[in-house]
Amino acid sequence: MKITICRKEHFNAAHKLSNPHWSKEKNEQFYGKCANEYFHGHNYDLIVKVTGEIDPETGYAIDMKYLSELVKTHILDKFDHRNLNMDTVEFKTLIPSAENMAVVFYGILKPLLGDKYELKIVLYETERNFVEYPSGNA
Repeated sequence: MKITICRKEHFNAAHKLSNPHWSKEKNEQFYGKCANEYFHGHNYDLIVKVTGEIDPETGYAIDMKYLSELVKTHILDKFDHRNLNMDTVEFKTLIPSAENMAVVFYGILKPLLGDKYELKIVLYETERNFVEYPSGNA
């Protein structure tokens, strides 16, 4: 019997959306305020969804304390209160859009969880704008 366990976290980060191959004008036209050369910030909500079989011996699919520590150590400690463009290796050459952030977070956590679990990342950039990776059911 599979079940999905969810861990919700909150973090703050600054970024600038800009394609280095485009002119300043094209970036401003496409990204608008998000291309501000002095950056801007968001209060992100992150939901990490882990799906797996319930262990009849423990009653857990995954220990929530373990999941919490994984997210804290590998995501929050690395990205919270950072300028994503300037302070993180992951976004030195990758545009730190919500889409790319979700894919990066998945890439960090999935190897730590292994094949035993399915993983989905839900990242809210604002209360109304969010992304899910991978898309579809997981």
